[in-house]
Amino acid sequence: MPIASTKTGSRDLALAGASLPQSGSGLGSEAARLAPWLLPLILVLGIFYLYPVFDVVRLAFTHATLLGDTGGYTLSTFAQTLTRPELLGILWVTLVFTLSSVFAQQLLGLAVALVVVRGEKRRLVGTTLLRTTALIAWVVPGIAGGIIWKMLFNEAPFGGLNSLLRLMGMAPMQWLSDPDLVMWSVVMSNVWRGTAFSMVVMYAALKAIDPVLYEAASVDGATALQRLRHVTLPQLRPAILVNMILITIQTLNTFDAIISLTGGGPGRATEVLSLYTFNTVFRNYDLASGAVLSLVMLVISLGLALIYASFLPKETSR
Repeated sequence: MPIASTKTGSRDLALAGASLPQSGSGLGSEAARLAPWLLPLILVLGIFYLYPVFDVVRLAFTHATLLGDTGGYTLSTFAQTLTRPELLGILWVTLVFTLSSVFAQQLLGLAVALVVVRGEKRRLVGTTLLRTTALIAWVVPGIAGGIIWKMLFNEAPFGGLNSLLRLMGMAPMQWLSDPDLVMWSVVMSNVWRGTAFSMVVMYAALKAIDPVLYEAASVDGATALQRLRHVTLPQLRPAILVNMILITIQTLNTFDAIISLTGGGPGRATEVLSLYTFNTVFRNYDLASGAVLSLVMLVISLGLALIYASFLPKETSR
């Protein structure tokens, strides 16, 4: 190869490299251009989300109360809070309440969504009314929902459910005073309120399923139950898991409906961890112990979210 052509080629490559933007300077200019737009979002997240979390962690290492700070930093608050004799019972009540509510909300939400989608396909009258009625319970505040169910569960002669039982010739039930029954009364009220959210998630997922899958299953002679098992449920798996994460976290943080329905009683039969944390801070004025319990709730929520997320289908790289 001639020397002149080699020099010419090297010079062209050098000029081409000089005309290309440097990767480091390009990223720096892009970040500088986006910074003014991202700064408000960063400030909002920092002030309203990150700072409260850091402050709760800080308070967990103190003896702080709502009446004032009672000393410096210490590790004894964790030991005193996590070794309380009633904490295991509170965690058991929380486990029963959460698992029962999540299972029932998933099941009923899917059932209502299937009925609505089926009714829309057949153009049945009342499908829109059913969907709207389910959504009404979702928008009712937790305190109001607790009061509504307290009137229904009331054991006085004017109680709604007991009046219905008397009309049917059955004995009235102690919905809110029987320690063995009151938990299921609370679960029922929570499921009534939370089923609508599961219904919306399942309804959207059902509408996204390709109808060709059902047509192919029908051609193969699959029954309705087989189509549900082999087509619908596998296609709904991501939606079911995401919905399970959301309603589990929501159920773990539920205390407003319980405080207006039972107040955690009788005794501590319905005092879940969120209500126990609320009582620790705002009734016992123990801010440090409340911070420790809040961290326990955070760890439980993150742990369950990671477990659920591990079952989500993984995207395969091509």
